[in-house]
Amino acid sequence: MSKPAEQGQQIDLGSLSVQQLAQVKKQLDEETQSLTNSYAQLRAAQQKFRDCIASITAGVANSVADKPLLVPLTSSLYVPGTLASTETVLVDVGTGFYVEKTTEQAKKFYEAKAEELGKNVKDLESIVQGKNQNLRLIEEVMRQKVLASNQASGSASASS
Repeated sequence: MSKPAEQGQQIDLGSLSVQQLAQVKKQLDEETQSLTNSYAQLRAAQQKFRDCIASITAGVANSVADKPLLVPLTSSLYVPGTLASTETVLVDVGTGFYVEKTTEQAKKFYEAKAEELGKNVKDLESIVQGKNQNLRLIEEVMRQKVLASNQASGSASASS
C-alpha cells in the first residue's frame, strides 16, 4: 500500500457533530471489515502455498513412487492414479496456466509466493490497526460530545 493512501485526509474530530462522527465511524467500520476480509483471504492463500510446499516435500518422494494415490480433480473429486515422476511437478502459475518445474524449483516458487503474501499481510495488518485506532478515537470523541450534550441539557433544565 502506498503512503498517501494510508494517511488519507486528516479531520478535526472536535469540529464534527455527533451525527457526522457517526457517519465517519460507520465508514471506518465498513473499511475495517473489508480490510479484515482481505486479510483473512491473504492468510488463506498463504496457507495454501505452504500446503503446496508440504505436498511436494511429502507427496513427491521416491518412497511414494509406484504406489497408488488419489489425484484431486476438484476440491471434492479424486481419482486413483500413480506418480509418474518424482523429479518434476506441474505448478499452477495462475489463470489456468501450468508450468512443469523440478520439485526444487516448485518449492522455491511457492516459498517466494508465501513470502510475498506475508509482506502484504503485514502491511494490511498495520493498516487495519491504524483504522482500529481511528475508530477508538472517534468513539471517544463521540462519547465526550454526548456527555457534554447531556450535561448541557441537564443544567439547562435545572435552571428552568
